[in-house]
Amino acid sequence: MDGSVRLTEIMDRDLKSRHGLSVSEYEILVRLSEAPERQLRMAELAENASQSRSRLSHTCSRLESKGLVKRDSCPNDKRGVYAQLTEQGFAALERAARDHVETVRTYFIDVIEPQDLEAVGRAFALVLKRLGPTT
Repeated sequence: MDGSVRLTEIMDRDLKSRHGLSVSEYEILVRLSEAPERQLRMAELAENASQSRSRLSHTCSRLESKGLVKRDSCPNDKRGVYAQLTEQGFAALERAARDHVETVRTYFIDVIEPQDLEAVGRAFALVLKRLGPTT
């Protein structure tokens, strides 16, 4: 538990100091960058993000005020809202990703033997299987 918490704190500190992004904001940018047309319905984003719907809404508001994300209503569903990564958001993500990968390598990847990393991968695959699909 301590290692996970401290690693997250280091990643958060580095992202904030270098790029003005929290880990939560970075996660949203990553998820949107990997989605078709760099957009997801807020409900789908909430299912996959490590945040409650309420917190996700606040996070997206911060990203929107920075010009990194924009939200639009769904054309075929009046209640639905899309979050979309802007070009400025994609550029910010590209810059942040380089440093984030360096931090993860320094404090996680480079200190673990390759066979242990494979074991971690297998272990989390089993955890995800047990947890089942997100709802």
